[in-house]
Amino acid sequence: LQFTEEKLGQAEKTELDAHFENLLARADCTKNWTEKILRQTEVLLQPNPSARVEEFLYEKLDRKVPSRVTNGELLAQYMTEAANDFGPGTPYGKTLIKVGETQRRLGAAEREFIRSASISFLTPLRNFLEGDWRTISKERRILQNRRLDLDACKARVKKAKAAEAKAAVT
Repeated sequence: LQFTEEKLGQAEKTELDAHFENLLARADCTKNWTEKILRQTEVLLQPNPSARVEEFLYEKLDRKVPSRVTNGELLAQYMTEAANDFGPGTPYGKTLIKVGETQRRLGAAEREFIRSASISFLTPLRNFLEGDWRTISKERRILQNRRLDLDACKARVKKAKAAEAKAAVT
């Protein structure tokens, strides 16, 4: 009732401290930017949307995500197979073997980067959103409910005093 009356402009609303309001605004801003950064980093690390959904499902089911071959490693595999077909002694075969080995190392470095970024960067962001932010939201709801209770009590006291004053006059 108090919430509805406040929204309709029929009841007074106790204002929170300006510093506290600023903290709430900063917390909201932090949450929004953290979500955006987390999503965009996930897109950068795994551009394939269906693979991201699959990884998300594995994560929610607490299962290990199967290891994927990176594009660099796949290219290295193709180059090595082609080199074997052309002959490792031919100039083209030798070149394919050298470039394939370099691609393999690049693919392994990419895999390590993805693993490292996920552990060192994405995990703390997720921990904030799933842990700290939930706590902040819960405490904010409790505060809002307490404020509404306080305002409702203030309104009752005000009505009682008005009724008392009216009774004293008559």
